[in-house]
Order: sequence, then structure tokens, then C-alpha cells
Amino acid sequence: MADHTDNAGLPADDTPQPIGKGGAPAAKPKSELRDTAIFLLKLAIFVFIIRSFLISPFVIPSGSMLPRLLVGDYLFITKWNYGYSKHSLPFSLPLIPGRVFASTPERGDVAVFKAPPQDADDWIKRVIGVPGDTIQMSNGQIILNGQPVPKQRVADFVLPLTPNFNETNGCRGEFVSTDTDGTPICRVPQFRETLPNGKSYMVLDQGSFLPDDTETFTVPEGHAFMMGDNRDDSKDSRFQHLAGGIEFVPLENIQGKAVVNFWSTDGNAQWLMPWTWFTAARWERIGEGF
Repeated sequence: MADHTDNAGLPADDTPQPIGKGGAPAAKPKSELRDTAIFLLKLAIFVFIIRSFLISPFVIPSGSMLPRLLVGDYLFITKWNYGYSKHSLPFSLPLIPGRVFASTPERGDVAVFKAPPQDADDWIKRVIGVPGDTIQMSNGQIILNGQPVPKQRVADFVLPLTPNFNETNGCRGEFVSTDTDGTPICRVPQFRETLPNGKSYMVLDQGSFLPDDTETFTVPEGHAFMMGDNRDDSKDSRFQHLAGGIEFVPLENIQGKAVVNFWSTDGNAQWLMPWTWFTAARWERIGEGF
């Protein structure tokens, strides 16, 4: 006996399929939720690759790198200069064993790294010593491999006081004064240091403090000696861990090299007042390289 059919000649339990152009079956409707999820996944992978291996932003949270870097500066760091380790990845994901494509930083480079001993927080300092170097501070002057690093007095560092830079954040009270127009400013003695490789940069010296005179350090293999340019307001490789310092920094902790400022704000901006985002910008610092 033949199967029962409806008037169209189709089996009764079959559902007619929609016919597309040219007689082919029509495509099923796409899921907008699925497409959005796929797009976001691809975007996340793209950002992960860019931030891990090419370039990443960093914001300056303290005045330890004055005068070159101010609180409220935003900068880009390049990730390929010194090789890659797990610390190159977000949250230090343990996906890279040791260091690959390793390269030793040059003295004078400004680098971002995971600060020992916890290896949790991102810090930024200047590379002063590389493996095998001996370093000592004597009366505020660096003695590198037995030779004093030239330190030349230049014009004072002067900066107006703002929410990002004031007596509680970067400027000690004895350096606060007023400009000719009555604007409160910070005026600090400034010096130019020049390393043996010719790298030259400015540092601040706020007087005689403990880190101005140190023992002689010998940088071990696979490490770097890092210092802040604001010499009397920087916990760095001159200090032991128990004193809040970082001692020698493993090269695998270094994430990248600072290359350019892309934004800077003096702290006067308010989120609910968009026009203040522009009036608080320090436009002259944007695009400043290293």
C-alpha cells in the first residue's frame, strides 16, 4: 500500500522547506547573540595579542620618575625589546616558560616591570646597571664600574601645584613657592646625568637623604639595577625588600620599554564634566618620546 500523502503530494509528516534563490534551500536565520559573542571573542583575542606582544599602555601613579614622568602621564610601552616571559601576558599567565627572544636592556632605558619580591605590581624605573656592573651612590652621585657618572647642575625643575602634584604627592614643603604671577609652584634642584653609553637625562636631588650613600652593588647575571630619576623619592634597587625596595630586578620581570606619552592630565578633570577632560590636559607633554 502506498504511503498516505497530502494534496501537494508530500508525505503527511514532512514540513515543506523554504526554497532560496535558484532553487537551493534557504539559509537558516543567524543568531545575533551568537554572532555578537563570536565578535567579542575575536576582539578579546586581538587585544590580548597586541597588549602581550606589541604595545601596551601604562599610567604613571607616583612621582618617583620626576622630572621625566609626571603623575597623570599615560604612555605606551613596546613589548618586543627585551624578549617575552609570562610577565609579558596579562595577569602574568604562565603560558611562556622562562624568557624567549631574550635581550638585555641598555643602561638609561626606561622600562616597566613586575616589582619584586611579589612580582604583582607594575613599576617603572630607569635601567642603571646590567649584569656584571658595580654600582654605588656616593654623596648623591652614581659610581658605575668604579667611575663617577657625570652630574651637571642645570636650571631648577619647576611645575605648578595641581591635584596630581602637590605637597602630599611629589613636592616636599620646603620646595613650594609662588611664581611671579602668584601661582603656587614646586621648585626642585635639577641635574643632568650622562651614562657611559651617551644616554643623558634629568634627575632631581632634594638634599641629603639615606639613599645618597650606599654600599657597592654587583648586578648578578640575569638581573638589572633600576632607579627612579627622583632620587630622594624612589624606592628602587638601592633598597632591600624589607625596606620596601625591589633589590635586583630579574630580566624576565621586565615587560617593555617606554617609548612615548600619548596623554597627560594634571588631575583637575571630572568624569561628569567632559569639558574638563580637555582643560586639564597637559597638551605639551603629548607625543613626547624617550
